[in-house]
Parts: sequence; structure tokens; C-alpha cells
Amino acid sequence: MAWRGPTYRMVDGERIDGVWCHIWRRADFGGEYYVDDLVLYADGSVSCGAKDLPGLQKHLDTGRLALTPPDAPDRPDEESEWRSRWGRPRTPESFLLEVADRVEELNGRPTTARRCWDTAERYAREPSEANRELLRAAYLAVPQHLRIFVLGDMDRQDRPLRILLTDVGVHVDGDGPLVTAEMHEAQLEYFRRGEAALAEAERQRAALHADDPVTAGRATITSHQAVYPRGWPAEPDLFVLRNEFPAPISYDDETYPSVLHGYWALSAADPADRARIGEAPSGREAQEVGSGVVRRDGWTGLRLAVMAGLLRAKFTQHPELSAVLLGTEDARISYTGLSDSRFWLDARDDRGRNWVGRLLELVRSELALAQETRGGQGTQDIQGVHITE
Repeated sequence: MAWRGPTYRMVDGERIDGVWCHIWRRADFGGEYYVDDLVLYADGSVSCGAKDLPGLQKHLDTGRLALTPPDAPDRPDEESEWRSRWGRPRTPESFLLEVADRVEELNGRPTTARRCWDTAERYAREPSEANRELLRAAYLAVPQHLRIFVLGDMDRQDRPLRILLTDVGVHVDGDGPLVTAEMHEAQLEYFRRGEAALAEAERQRAALHADDPVTAGRATITSHQAVYPRGWPAEPDLFVLRNEFPAPISYDDETYPSVLHGYWALSAADPADRARIGEAPSGREAQEVGSGVVRRDGWTGLRLAVMAGLLRAKFTQHPELSAVLLGTEDARISYTGLSDSRFWLDARDDRGRNWVGRLLELVRSELALAQETRGGQGTQDIQGVHITE
């Protein structure tokens, strides 16, 4: 029952992240069980008719949901608790603790495993009896069937913790080794080494990512494809980011009514086709004409550079449009729609490459750099495109 993701749902325009796993669900008619997807979201809501965590517990208690097929054989008992390499069986109680952990993880908060690690490191630094009891509580808070994974060490599993939590002179788990003071010290050193390694990894990460933003950026801005039967609004807004927006641009010694006109015209091999595309009444009509012409040689390898050049021309030659793009600040731009290929669009099925959105972010950064370095000078160039202040 591994958790898989990501998934999400939208609530009042807000994205609620989630994960899912398989579970056995009893049919309403006939009482037979079938495999279903149990989806869990960061706000604690769940699917399969349970709605929330209390509902999930009720469904597990009544048998409406089951963790294993009802006719599955019981796992045989282990001969030795200490030598066993398997975790305890998942029970409804431990599964509910696991679900609560996933909610914490989805919200970016520490899980029981993380809190256990932190408590173990604290005990290794200050090996007092009080800290040992805190470690015991943290270890027991981890879902029982997941305790062997809590350290992420598949050789030792959770044995260092079990040794530390066993008193000197007592056999671990009743049939394990007799604990000595030296064994306790060896396990404390295990956690000290782990803490030192994590500290070094964090130092290296900080050095490698020293230019990362220190504050959260703006939320993603989505550029939707829209239709304006009465014409484009007079006041510039996010719709000006669209490639079909009518903004005449000069590029490669030619003038095009929009980015779409320029893109499809420049894709054509025949100059006559280029002229026809450039004269189309609208950007979408230019796309329709351009889609049926013979493409120039090597167009697939050229199209990204052409689109980048057209977008630079559009926003450097129209200051009012540049102001809208700069107003998105550092937000990720998701360029969606139905009329373009997934190469250009941000598609929901994760196959969209969102190249228009990514190029808009690039041009925005170039505009910001030019704006900063321009200062009192009257003009500046961005990648060979002349800007007039």
C-alpha cells in the first residue's frame, strides 16, 4: 500500500495537494470487495465515501474499507523479534496514524519519523534519562508497521533505537543481545555521526544554492485562452500575454500583426505562403493558414529561438505590454489553451512543456535587467532588440 502522487483538487481557486494509495472497498450490493483508490488531501479530506479522518476510521471499523483482501491468509508469526527483517503488520490503528503523517507531510510539517530522528539526535547530544524517555515516546508515536524504516537505514533498520530504549543488562526484544553500556555508547555515536553528516550536507546545499530566493515568490499566474466577441478590452491586462493578442511587431525586417502571425509565417518554406499568413485577419486565422503549408527545413530545431525573438520584440516594442509582464513579478506563468500544441502549453496531464510560459518568464527577466541597468540612459538593448524609454 505505497502512497503515490502527486494529485490535487481545486477549492475556491486554491490548490489542495494530495496523495493516494490502493485500498479494498466493499461493494454496496453483494458485499464483495474490490480495489479502489483512497485519495488523501492536505486539508484532511479523503475519498471512498469516508470524507474525513473520523469517517475513514468508521469505514475501517465497520469493514466498509479494508487494508487487505478479506480472504488473505494471515502472515505467519516471526520466530524471533530481534532477527526479523519485516515490519509489524499494518493494522487499522497504525494505518490511521500513517494517514495522519501523510497529512503533516502534505502541509510541510514534520512527520513522526522526522520528530523521532530529531529526538534521537537530541538524546545523542545530551544523553539524560529525561531525553531518553522523550525518545521512547517519539519512537512509539511512529506507526508500528513503519518503525523499521524510521532511520532510513535498511541494514540496521530501527535496531539502534531499540538498543537505546532497552536498559543495560536486559536482552533487546527479549531474544536479542544483552545490552551493555558500550552498546549504548555505540548507538549514541551512530546518531552523532548522522547529525554531523546532515550538517555537512546542509552546508554544501547552502553553498550550492546560495542564490536561491529567501522569501516565497508570487503564486502561479495562468494565462487563459479567451474569446472577446466585441473586441479586445482597451485596458491592458493579463490577456496581452497571449500570442494571438494584436500587437504589431517588427522582426527580421518584417512587420507582423501578432506573435502568431510572425511564428506561422516564419515557419513556412514558400515566401508566398509567408505573405498569406502575415495578411490573415487574426492570429488564429494565421495559425489555421500556416498549419497547412510546407514547413521550412529544420523548423523543429528553430522554432524555440523564433518564438523567443518574437516575444522579445513584442514586449520591447510595446511599453504598455511590457508593464503588464513586469507586473507579474517572479510568478511562474502557466500558459494554457486549446489551440496550440503541448510543446507550448501547460497541460494538465503533465505532458505540456509550457514553453510559451517559460519564454515569457525569460523575457520578463531580461526586461527587468534592462530596466535596472538603463537608469538615466535613454535606450538599452535586450538580446539585440532595441528599446526606447
